[in-house]
Amino acid sequence: MINMLRHGIFKGILRRANRTCYSVVCRPASSQGNQIRLPEGPTLQDFIQQSKPDTKQIPNVKQNAELPYLPKDASLGGGKKVFFEIYGCQMNTNDMEIVWSILKAHKYQRVGNINDADIVLLVTCAIRDGAEGTVWNRLKHLRQMRDKREESNKPMLVGVLGCMAERLKNQLIEKERAVDVVAGPDSYKDLPRLLSIGQTGQKAINVMLSMDETYADIIPLKLDKKSRTSFVSIMRGCDNMCAFCVVPFTRGRERSRPISSIKEEVLYLQAKGIKEVTLLGQNVNSYRDMSGNQEGSEKQATILADGFKTVYKTKIGGLRFSELLTELAETVPDMRIRFTSPHPKDFPKEVLQTIARYPNVCSSLHLPAQSGSNTVLERMRRGYTREAYLSLVSEIRALIPDVTLSSDFICGFCGETNEDFAETISLIRLVKYHNAFLFAYSMREKTTAYRRYKDDVPEDVKKRRVGEMIQAFRAGAGELNAQYVGLEQLVLIEGYSRRSKNDLCGRNDGNVKVVIPAGDVPYDDLHGPSRKTIVSGDYVVVRITESSSQILKGIPLYHTSISQHAQRLAADGCAQQELQL
Repeated sequence: MINMLRHGIFKGILRRANRTCYSVVCRPASSQGNQIRLPEGPTLQDFIQQSKPDTKQIPNVKQNAELPYLPKDASLGGGKKVFFEIYGCQMNTNDMEIVWSILKAHKYQRVGNINDADIVLLVTCAIRDGAEGTVWNRLKHLRQMRDKREESNKPMLVGVLGCMAERLKNQLIEKERAVDVVAGPDSYKDLPRLLSIGQTGQKAINVMLSMDETYADIIPLKLDKKSRTSFVSIMRGCDNMCAFCVVPFTRGRERSRPISSIKEEVLYLQAKGIKEVTLLGQNVNSYRDMSGNQEGSEKQATILADGFKTVYKTKIGGLRFSELLTELAETVPDMRIRFTSPHPKDFPKEVLQTIARYPNVCSSLHLPAQSGSNTVLERMRRGYTREAYLSLVSEIRALIPDVTLSSDFICGFCGETNEDFAETISLIRLVKYHNAFLFAYSMREKTTAYRRYKDDVPEDVKKRRVGEMIQAFRAGAGELNAQYVGLEQLVLIEGYSRRSKNDLCGRNDGNVKVVIPAGDVPYDDLHGPSRKTIVSGDYVVVRITESSSQILKGIPLYHTSISQHAQRLAADGCAQQELQL
């Protein structure tokens, strides 16, 4: 067996026995004939039939089986210090909180200064080339930093996690000597083992995508303990297969957490003082809890918004997004509930009615359009036309009059003409959005566009078109925000304004940023003597006095809660009706 290891033969057996890890067990002997001695060398049987770990030692974290070529306690960090860097979307922030929960359970420590770290972990994004370029530049810097650390005998381990890790696994190891560990979005529970391999001087990779991993058994540990808002992942992966999007290939197929697991986490966050949660998923409103035999759910097929279709077959059974929203809204009536990122197809009337029914489910919807041209939408495989999208917008605004809309738009997609782009600009101007994420198209490998189309719109044209989209969006956002002036808004205070410690900032129900002067205001009884200083996590009613395309400014009136505010609005509405009669 030792001779097999020496000549590298057994490495092939190891790869087949444990396909999720790219690792070398030991180095071959030198040309001088030096002997490699293993006091207790593994046998082939060790890799075929591994012992089961004691999962009771670390609650809420499923342990991986022990590996015979590592010490039994190798997966424990032993107090090693970890520094986190996050790139990309809200899902990556939540992923890092999951990773921290796993590593803390394995006796790692978190530090806020990279110079104090034994391990640096980067959670990465692969949605656009610019996002990946930022990470590549950072890795070059980390390599220089690590080289200096090695000179002073203070080694530093570097790991790349998330979507970029899955997409560019081999390049990360081969191109940058700084990378020791590569872990995809579904392999975070394997990180303790991967890190233990990395600390032996070997490279370790696990980018295996899962059909069922949702991390439902792990409660993420917040990185920002001062924040009164939090993310809650309810589903992972995506089945939509839009032509431009790499997510199905980096995050895998759709799978959802059980409602009971989500409810447990939300109650835990409420007990920790969290006042607002954002439900996360790559296609969050296609949520489907298939964990139990819910009576009658077996015959319920997916209901889409009118005029929308999918590339996959209709799915049957399970509890859907509207049922999840209802359960959470009634469980935590004084906690705001937001969600992102949805697909327009999964906004049937029942979802919209649920949002309108509950005051703690925010009337702020993300409605990614991507393009205003039917020709481009068809090439993008979005499953709807411009007309269907506009019809959905009209239905949303009829059912939820105070709704705020945000969107995603991509310019310069394969084959986009000036006429196609003009249709996008007209859609932005017609709908008007409070917020928008506007990007130039970036070709991604593995996608349908990569296989079928040519990225034929010049970069200078893409850049010019992004500028035009920004102008059109800001004009509409300015008009919408101006309508708030003179109105009272319920604002959740998030902390001090970045520009001044004399001001506080927060967001209204529509997710528009609101800046107010710091100070104290009365409780819900406007005429009572009791007052309280406004702090992060407070719900405050604010009268809006100024607006721009990006923020609102106002005067704080009084403290309240979501329930109290809803009751006051209902009472005011009844009084108004009586006056009219």
